[in-house]
Amino acid sequence: MRRRGLLISAAALTALSPLRDAQAGAQVEEPLADAVRSALSSAVANSAPPKPRFNQVEERLAYLRWLGEMSERLKKRLSEAQTRIEFLETVWYESRRAGLEPSLVLGLIQVESGFRKYAISVAGARGYMQVMPFWARVIGDGNASHLFHMQTNLRFGCVILRHYLDREKGDLFLALGRYNGSRGKAEYPNLVFGARKRWLMPGEA
Repeated sequence: MRRRGLLISAAALTALSPLRDAQAGAQVEEPLADAVRSALSSAVANSAPPKPRFNQVEERLAYLRWLGEMSERLKKRLSEAQTRIEFLETVWYESRRAGLEPSLVLGLIQVESGFRKYAISVAGARGYMQVMPFWARVIGDGNASHLFHMQTNLRFGCVILRHYLDREKGDLFLALGRYNGSRGKAEYPNLVFGARKRWLMPGEA
């Protein structure tokens, strides 16, 4: 379900900024088996900064081409070069770590928050990937304010989407609906699929 959201500023998280569109990202809190909770907790625990490693020169060159292309496309949304590169490096690392396409994750972020680090919805979802605060309690350290940290937010978002994708046996349409709290409805998955096209490299489908 689409919802209207509010943004909070980086300087003061309690100060409301002007109304803008933001997806709620209102995942529904559901009971987790102990094994699943443990696996998810482990998946989000390592907060080391992303350090891509490549076995072949061709892989590194492909990554650098991707980084340059995505940086150019993202300029209007993230104007500061260092912030933009760090964001893209982290998206690439966390999406690959979770077995997701970077283009899918970028499309989801575009729909969820419009690439606003401090976006917060009326449902309480936070950050780039609009992660619900209950996840910090269920599989994190309990401090929901950490969800505004770039890598933490992207780590949680990718791990949660991977969890939903596994639950739906690889059905991305249903997994995206579950991520948004609108499982079975077409609006949100179609928005993400449409946004994903913007972040494909030439030749990708």
